[in-house]
Amino acid sequence: MITDVPGVLVGHHQRLGGGWATGTTVVLFPEGTVGGVDQRGGAPGTRETDLLAPENLVATVDAVCLSGGSAYGLAAADGVMRWLGERGRGFRVGADEREVVPIVPSAVLFDLPRSDWGNWPDATFGYTACAAASAGPVAQGCVGAGTGARAGSLKGGIGTASVRVGSAGVGEVTVGALLAVNARGEAADPDTGALYAAAVAPEDFPPAPGRPGALSAPTASDLNTVVGVIATDAELTKAQCRRLAMSGHDGLARALRPAHSLFDGDTLFAAATGARPVPDAFAFDGLCAAAADVVARAVGHAVLSAVSVGDLRSYQDAWR
Repeated sequence: MITDVPGVLVGHHQRLGGGWATGTTVVLFPEGTVGGVDQRGGAPGTRETDLLAPENLVATVDAVCLSGGSAYGLAAADGVMRWLGERGRGFRVGADEREVVPIVPSAVLFDLPRSDWGNWPDATFGYTACAAASAGPVAQGCVGAGTGARAGSLKGGIGTASVRVGSAGVGEVTVGALLAVNARGEAADPDTGALYAAAVAPEDFPPAPGRPGALSAPTASDLNTVVGVIATDAELTKAQCRRLAMSGHDGLARALRPAHSLFDGDTLFAAATGARPVPDAFAFDGLCAAAADVVARAVGHAVLSAVSVGDLRSYQDAWR
């Protein structure tokens, strides 16, 4: 899980039922965490991503906000900023400890058809998700930003995974990912039920059921988007964080078919807490390879953990 990276906290808030199927997920970082981003696909919904470009002033991030609600859901980040500001977290702009601007890059996914019109996350969702954040096990499936998500013809959701890279003890670095999977592409082979992510980590996922035709013909949504965070306790620059996020997109391409379509706004953030040095470019390249793997695994866990919502069937209901 992404919370295997020391100091990283995750909180969800969602509403499901009564005309609602949407939510917000917040990833909180320790002070001094460096951030980067890489966005692909033709339909992004983001906030504060330009700030993360290597040539721009602010290097650190306080949190990342992932939300449903399409562009309306960007308002959830206002609540994250308020929660952080009340605690003096942010880029200091004055002498008083309250005079800070929290740095909260954000991305949204399109889940509007799963709720009644007007029911989308606002600032209260972001604030409540922060209040619920912890370093413990992360709830997966139909929670937070994944509440109204879909993955091709199946129910999508929140998924997370992690791995340790390097020698045990000295030099060992943790890389984790958390994704809200709301993809145009399929996460499972429609003929066999095999999760595409199983090719990356067969030990994580059940064998393919092998029952052809269990899935109905895919009905693609025209507005989708996978959003997520890759976190590590490595010491990285902004440019290296961007490279880590870029590598994570390889994992999306392995676990979703197709990925990065014109109708997706796939956005991955990367965050490095700086607790462990990375000795050389070869070691950093290993982190990038790990990022791709944990992203692919997180996609699989999101789909495997989801439950059916309305007429949108879960993987478990379609194939088990």
